[in-house]
Amino acid sequence: MEFTWIYEKEQAQQVKYFLKEKGISKGLLAKIKFQGGTIMVNDQVENVLFSLAQNDKVTIVIPAEGEHETVLLDETPIVIVYEDDHILVVNKPAGISSIPAQYHPNGTMANRVKAYYKQQGYENQVIHVVTRLDRDTSGLMLFAKHGFAHAKLDVQLREKKFVKKYQALVSGDVDKLNVHGQIDLPIARDMTSLLKRKVCSTGKSAQTEYWLENRSAEIALVDIQLHTGRTHQIRVHFSAIGCPLLGDDMYGGRMDLGIARQALHCYDLRFYHPFTEKLLEFKQPLAKDMATIVKRFED
Repeated sequence: MEFTWIYEKEQAQQVKYFLKEKGISKGLLAKIKFQGGTIMVNDQVENVLFSLAQNDKVTIVIPAEGEHETVLLDETPIVIVYEDDHILVVNKPAGISSIPAQYHPNGTMANRVKAYYKQQGYENQVIHVVTRLDRDTSGLMLFAKHGFAHAKLDVQLREKKFVKKYQALVSGDVDKLNVHGQIDLPIARDMTSLLKRKVCSTGKSAQTEYWLENRSAEIALVDIQLHTGRTHQIRVHFSAIGCPLLGDDMYGGRMDLGIARQALHCYDLRFYHPFTEKLLEFKQPLAKDMATIVKRFED
């Protein structure tokens, strides 16, 4: 994969420092140097110590990544929301994990995406998950299609430039939900379970912002944005205020309304393209099981 920039500064600068400014890590630079990549200035091969002058054209060729042979193939079709040479946005169904685990090496979105890459004959087949979702959460997931894109997107994640919003169906004390609210309760491990979390004064800070979209006597549809990323944060927070998610038996959610997974859907994903720097926004309608419940209570 090839990338080209024009050096615009008046003062001289070594290639390695210029590439660092462009997001090329030491690891990626070593890969270019030792695994078949190329650095060129004005179409001539140069090393990282070459001194750039204004208007020089700098080109790098990054060697293909191949594949992780340990990641198995799952040829189940994926629903592609957006794709270009650098990123892939998909709609993940509920009940599918994002990445393989020791005792579940196949059947995840990573396995499905790898099979898709192989079917398309892409030269880069390493799976780079940028935003993952819990197994029973549906909605938008972002993959980077090569390591350079992944590194640049990770910078945005660290700088909190991503916006990821969810919709959830909750029950319980729905009449007490504000039109707009903030849940600010610390979260810690629940020592009675390997998976469960709980609100605890000694836990890590956690903030969840929500907007009430619709409400009936029994359930409410809420729009949610996380300001921290604690495990099970949405589920724990809404359970703590007396409004657990439908289908979430771990945190006290109702199981009698036709949904057997936490009613949580990532519907809105916003970030800047790693190379064009254009703001991208993707939206995905509610999953069918959640949409069916909403329609039932609206009728």
